Amino acid sequence: MEIKRIIAATILSALILLGFDYFMPKPTPDNHPSTSQVAAVHPSATDTPSSVSTSGAAAETSAPARRIPVRSPDVQGSINLKGAVLDDLVLTKYRETLAKDSPLVRLLDKVGSEHPNMVAVGWENAPGSNAHVPNANTVWESSDDVLQPGKAVVLHWNNGQGLDFFIHLAIDEHYMFSVSQTVENHSSQPVALVPFQRVVRNYQAPEGSFTAHEGPIAVMNGRLNDETYKHVRSGAEHTDHTSWAQSGSGGWAGISDKYWLTAVAAKPDDHVTASYAYVPENSGSYRIGFTTQNAQQVMPNGSVTQSSYVFAGAKVVSLLQNYERTLHIPDFDKAIDFGWFSFLTRPILYLLHWLYVHLGNFGLALMALTLIVKIVLFPLASKASVSSARMRMLAPKIKEIREKSKDDPLAVNQKVMALYREENVNPASGCLPVLIQAPIFFCLYKMLNISIDERHAPFFGWIKDLSVPDPTNIFNLFGLIPFDPSQYISFLHVSIWGAALGITFWFLQRQTTVSLDPAQAKMMQFMPLVYVFVMSGFPASLMVYYTWNNILTIAQQSYIQSRTKLPIPVSSSRGKSGKS
Repeated sequence: MEIKRIIAATILSALILLGFDYFMPKPTPDNHPSTSQVAAVHPSATDTPSSVSTSGAAAETSAPARRIPVRSPDVQGSINLKGAVLDDLVLTKYRETLAKDSPLVRLLDKVGSEHPNMVAVGWENAPGSNAHVPNANTVWESSDDVLQPGKAVVLHWNNGQGLDFFIHLAIDEHYMFSVSQTVENHSSQPVALVPFQRVVRNYQAPEGSFTAHEGPIAVMNGRLNDETYKHVRSGAEHTDHTSWAQSGSGGWAGISDKYWLTAVAAKPDDHVTASYAYVPENSGSYRIGFTTQNAQQVMPNGSVTQSSYVFAGAKVVSLLQNYERTLHIPDFDKAIDFGWFSFLTRPILYLLHWLYVHLGNFGLALMALTLIVKIVLFPLASKASVSSARMRMLAPKIKEIREKSKDDPLAVNQKVMALYREENVNPASGCLPVLIQAPIFFCLYKMLNISIDERHAPFFGWIKDLSVPDPTNIFNLFGLIPFDPSQYISFLHVSIWGAALGITFWFLQRQTTVSLDPAQAKMMQFMPLVYVFVMSGFPASLMVYYTWNNILTIAQQSYIQSRTKLPIPVSSSRGKSGKS
């Protein structure tokens, strides 16, 4: 029965590791085209964001539209005056790869590119209104030549029927745009319009993972709503293609990638409706954004203004929290997927960032964080280790009892339990501390998948990027043979850090194993080998973390075991049993 249990446990452990490897987000290049890509065709009314939500006249002109450059310390790009869309933006502080000549990460790109992604603001006609509103082919006018911090731009368009439309744009030194949409009515009739702001993604983006949400995301009425692309597609079967909508005051909505966010945010007192929509035409288009809850009535000789924000940049925690405080954007840092245990993940991430800033090396910061966590959890770990150490001390006596009463299992159990009571040992006492520690270690794992500090962060030696696997492989003699067997079979990747992890697991196993059954011991000897093959494909940061954590655990166990004693030494209890 014992051997069956250990075989089942070993198989279950292997399945857990294989499942972990399957669900673990693999390192992939950023899903954004490079700065060298340009639009191949002019946007059409069916491809661009405004066309789905506007009505009225068709294109005013087919002449090429001017672009207004966007220049800021953290972003560069341009605004297309045709359609008044922000469809050209790169992040100046992030590159696609480690190569010095690698293109900057592109967050927004034009229709006709490989990954069309843009932000659009505009107006829809309210039910019963038929005003001539700007659409995707409307060419706006502007006397401004550049958008940069301290220098705003104003776009203007007259519909020829007494309505003047204005879009006022400003940008700060990071990733936040301020937008004001104004309509002036110089006609003799009132008009009813609905302003909108939305993020549009006209390509099928890959789904996220259980460790980091990627896809539509919003905070309305203090509640986070994050959906997968698949869920938005399956729910958008209505005539308006909307899969989710929520009304409230303020809030924000957008599309989140692993490290980047494109979102629109309402003023805190504005009554708006956030929505997720998917239009299946052509290659499909995701529309995430806001409209006002009620149509805005623009009376003759009157005007209305709608203000909002557009964020397009990196998900840096401190920056998101700053916008949350200064612009009153609720829970803006929830764009980062802190998960169910956010009350643990948040402080851990903050501490890791603080250590990274002061140590200057993400790997060293991770090792320092691991040491701090070990120190904080020492009381719990000590309780579990003492229990394990006492079990090991009792192992010879338990073996003796089993040999003497091997034909009477009931008597064996009774004598073993009596021995536990005599020595004040609870076999289950080590489980609770482990269960308490498990969420903390999961948060550490999750944190390494959401921290932008880890992206392209070097360690030492051959580790140039901690967010991707250790590139060395024992099967090609660590690069001496120009052949990569892992391209054919993923398990044929055993890196140096993977081997180091396996060695530390082996030492840790020998130190903590309580089993006396030789068959059990042989089965457990294979587990470090399983770790080596499965985990070598994990990001190098995780390998550094697990290996360093094992080393600290070995040292901790050695210290605790050296100071652990039984209330009644085994020799004394042995003597008692002999006399009796």
